[in-house]
Amino acid sequence: MKKRLSACALLLIGWLGTGENNVQAQTPEQVFNAAGPPQNPKVPISWNRYYDYAGITEICAKLAKAYPDLVKLETIGDSYQGKRIWALTISDFNTGDPFRKPAMYLDGNVISNELQGSEFALYTAWYLVENFQDNAFIRELLQQKTFYILPTINPDARDNIMHRINSANATRAGMIPLDDDSDGLVDEDQPDDLNKDGHITFMRRKSAKGRYVVDPQNPLRLIPAKAGQSGEYELLGYEGLDADGDGRMNEDPPGYYDPSRDWAWNWQPDYIQHGALKYPFSVPENRAVKDFVLRHPNIAGAQSYHSNGGMGLESLDAVEEGNTENQGHNQVNDLLKRYAEQVIPGYTYQLVYKDLDSAFGGKLNWLHHARGIFTFSNELMSPYLQVDRQKTKDPEQEAGPVDVNYMPPFQDAYVEWVPFEHPTYGNIEIGGFKKNFPQAHPGDLLQEDAHRNMVFTLYQAYQLPQLEIREVLTRKLSNGLTEITATVANTRILPTHSGQDLKHKIERPDYISLKDSTVVAGMVLHNPDQQPGREQKLNLARLEIPNIPGLGFIKVRWVVLANKPNLVVEVDSRKGGVVRRAF
Repeated sequence: MKKRLSACALLLIGWLGTGENNVQAQTPEQVFNAAGPPQNPKVPISWNRYYDYAGITEICAKLAKAYPDLVKLETIGDSYQGKRIWALTISDFNTGDPFRKPAMYLDGNVISNELQGSEFALYTAWYLVENFQDNAFIRELLQQKTFYILPTINPDARDNIMHRINSANATRAGMIPLDDDSDGLVDEDQPDDLNKDGHITFMRRKSAKGRYVVDPQNPLRLIPAKAGQSGEYELLGYEGLDADGDGRMNEDPPGYYDPSRDWAWNWQPDYIQHGALKYPFSVPENRAVKDFVLRHPNIAGAQSYHSNGGMGLESLDAVEEGNTENQGHNQVNDLLKRYAEQVIPGYTYQLVYKDLDSAFGGKLNWLHHARGIFTFSNELMSPYLQVDRQKTKDPEQEAGPVDVNYMPPFQDAYVEWVPFEHPTYGNIEIGGFKKNFPQAHPGDLLQEDAHRNMVFTLYQAYQLPQLEIREVLTRKLSNGLTEITATVANTRILPTHSGQDLKHKIERPDYISLKDSTVVAGMVLHNPDQQPGREQKLNLARLEIPNIPGLGFIKVRWVVLANKPNLVVEVDSRKGGVVRRAF
């Protein structure tokens, strides 16, 4: 056996070659490239891990340096602790002003322990620029559209959960110190790591009144006892102490507020919506994002990444569903979410008010209702990614839901339960899962799910309005007048104004202009044969159009006092871009 091993080793050494640098990477001729992510990116990034604020900053800077014609990096404001909030503008800068193109907004990590939103947003930025040269679809997309990508809008809390001792369910908050229970104390120290193992895990004790038993598939995990089954353990929450003797453990964490309840649509104070702060946009990070969105009225679509649950959320009020103004909006949302459910297996799309508990002051609602943006919020991690939801025990029976108890345990996700003498609870045990599980994706699933969610984001961006001036027809009239009729089409499914936009008159109308100074009449034709149409009384050369529908068109007409008019037509839409054509 020893001789055989030596022979194999010698053969391997001979194949690799000799010398100091004998191990060579495979040559391009030896590689069969997989479709999708680039094989030799300018900015190599490992997508099986999570990056802290410094890591995110470094990735953003490297992308901007490697692709100056595609990426602009800017700061939109500072966090409470003074960290810069980064925004990436991604577009083909050589094909027009990014501000005048229809734009897709993308952000992540508004909540501290929902980390993967940052990696998903960064993956989208990276994939776009690295594939621009060789992927015709992406090249066309960045020529026509702009992406605004904010990887983390809660950088203080992101670093807090990564670098300090925390539990998997650390506070959702940012870092503004608050007296959570009005006892005059604010604990700005790290939570109590009672057994000094570097992790905040759970406390449990044996009890006849316990409702939990040990998971037979994973002895480090507790699961609820089944009906009729006696429980063995009482779960006491995360490990910690009652610092001020009021009977509460681990209270007054730094910044106990919810940045997802700080937005100025249907905002409610804390006694109604727990987690709200003083007033809408009282959180500095959210104010910076709000100001950025207001400065970019070309944002027509948005995606905000959260975790977890495997859900895509959208926002429509129950009273609005029957409104004719929202019919087109709802149809567009239905088309988008049907596509998303195809490319993101296991995800279901739900209305916030209808399928989930009501929440007030959310960013999803603000973007949709206050800004008229077609907005989704994907709740990311779900058991579907680890086990098939449909599991059939008997081939003749219909498939049923999988018991998530069968999820395979991850070696590095749990710590052993160890005894501890607690000053309040007495003899207990400390252990269970760590903060890298279960909200955060395991490394092997991170890139796959980031890619699938990115595909949906790119599809939504592709379907932002795309305007074309199809034709301009002229007809001679008497007395030196000429009639000019122009057709403007929108070749994608999103209209230039959403139902909410039309209802609340959020954005200005679209303009269709004839660049001729001799216009004496201008009108919008509601159908091609209508005479004379809806005439505009003022500013005759620049016609105001309330909306250019998705996969639809608008016809306009001018009468000019000229035998040879200037046949230059321009369409200027906040969310549909600017198109100019001479005939």
